Amino acid sequence: MGKTELNAGLLTPLQQLPTSGARAVEVFTTHEGTFLAVPQLARDVPGEPPYMNGGDSDIEAPIYRWQDGRFIEHEALALPGGEDLEYFEIDDRRFLAAAGIRTGKGPYDLDTDAVVYERIDGAWVPLQRFPVFAAKQWFAFSFDSRHFLALAQGVVVDGVVPKHPRQSCLFEWNGERFEPFQTFGGQWGYNWAFTRFGGEHYLAYADHVSGSSVHRWDGEKFAPLQVFSENGGRAFRFFEADGALWMLHANLLKHTTLYRFDGAQFIDTQVLGGAGGRELCLVDGEDGRYLVRVCFITGTPKAPVVVPYSEIYKWQGACFELVGDFATSGATDATSFVADGQRYLVVSNSLSDEIRFRTDSTLYRFNG
Repeated sequence: MGKTELNAGLLTPLQQLPTSGARAVEVFTTHEGTFLAVPQLARDVPGEPPYMNGGDSDIEAPIYRWQDGRFIEHEALALPGGEDLEYFEIDDRRFLAAAGIRTGKGPYDLDTDAVVYERIDGAWVPLQRFPVFAAKQWFAFSFDSRHFLALAQGVVVDGVVPKHPRQSCLFEWNGERFEPFQTFGGQWGYNWAFTRFGGEHYLAYADHVSGSSVHRWDGEKFAPLQVFSENGGRAFRFFEADGALWMLHANLLKHTTLYRFDGAQFIDTQVLGGAGGRELCLVDGEDGRYLVRVCFITGTPKAPVVVPYSEIYKWQGACFELVGDFATSGATDATSFVADGQRYLVVSNSLSDEIRFRTDSTLYRFNG
C-alpha cells in the first residue's frame, strides 16, 4: 500500500488479467455481450535489459468477453505498440478505433497506421486507415447529429523526423468515412475530453510539451478558450455538480488539479496528489461520486520509478476528499461499468517494479 490505506470494503479484487505493458482498458456492450479490450505496448524480450520504451512492440490487443462474473479470452486484434482502443457507435453501426505508438522490436518506427474497424458478421473488419506518428489516443464524440473522432499523437525525439502527419487533429464522419476537419498545434498529444454545458460545447486536449488546452465550439470549429502552459499534460475529465461545470486535469510531472468554470475561464480550486498521475476515472457509486486517480511513474523514461499505488477520492460538495489508495503497478488507465446490477472497476497495469512489461491488470468489484 502507499500513503493512506483504502477504506476497507470499497474495492474487492476479483480477477487478474495476464497483460503485457497494458496501456488502456475499454469496456463496451453490444448485442453480442459485454467486452473488455486492452491495448498493449510491448512484451519482454528474454535477455534484454529493462527499459520502459524497449521490448517487442509487435503485439496484439486481447479482447475479453464478460461471462459469469469474470472476463474470459474471446479474440485478439493485431495492434503493435498498442496505446488505445475506442469503441463507438454511429446509427446502428459499431466501430473500434485502434491507435499504436510504434512498430518493431528495436529499432522502432513511430510512423504507423491507425485503423478504424467496423463490426461486421461477428468480426472486426478494417474500414479506414490513417497515417499517424506516435499515436496515443482516439476519442469519439457527437453533437447536433455530427460525429467526430479526435486523434492525439506526436512525440519529440532527437533524430526522429516524422514521415506521417504529426499534429493532433479532428476527423468528421461524412456518412461512410472520416475526413479531416481540424488540426491542433500540439507536438506530444495524449488525451481528449468533451462536454456540453450551458448550451456550449467544450473540448479539452492534453499535451506533454506544447501546453494543454480547452476549446469551445464557435459554430464552425473548436476555438481556443484557455491554455495550461506547463509540460506534462496527460488527461482531462469534465463533470457537473451543483449547477456548475468542473474539470480535472492530470499532469504527470506535477499534480492533478480541480477547476471550476466561472463562465469565462476554468479557475483552479484544489490540488490532488503529486507527480505520477496519468489518467482519471469518475465513478458514480450508490453513495456518491468517486475519482480514481491512476498513477503511472515518476522520474524519466530512462530512469523511471514505478508508482506502486493509485488513489481514490470522494466528492464532498466542492472538493474531493482522499479516501485512500490501492496497490497498482505503473497503472495507465481505469474504467468502471455495471453488469448484472453490480458496479466494477478495471485497472490496467503496465510495468513491474523491475521495469518489465509482463504485469497483470485487475478487475475489482466496486462497493461504493
